Amino acid sequence: MQTLDSLTQTLHTNDAVMLYFSAPTCNVCHALKPKLVEAIRTEFPTFVIESIDISETPEIASHFSVFAIPTVLIFFQGREFLRKSRHMSVSEVTDAIARPYNLMVES
Repeated sequence: MQTLDSLTQTLHTNDAVMLYFSAPTCNVCHALKPKLVEAIRTEFPTFVIESIDISETPEIASHFSVFAIPTVLIFFQGREFLRKSRHMSVSEVTDAIARPYNLMVES
């Protein structure tokens, strides 16, 4: 089980992190997640991907001010860069992070 401390540690020790918030009862979450995870792993291989089930750890969702699912949070070097909730496409997320990710990796 994830804890807030372990996620905070992940955010501070990795340059690129995606947090994916969902719940077992969310059909959209289950349809989107495998497509998004595959795209991120293919296009941005150094990303660390963490899935958070808000029904198991509501305190993590509240810490990150996540009140709708699915929600995707993208962090670069410990700072939130992108927040998408409910209606999003895989290309919308990957297009938004491509340039900053590539700049970070090239540095």
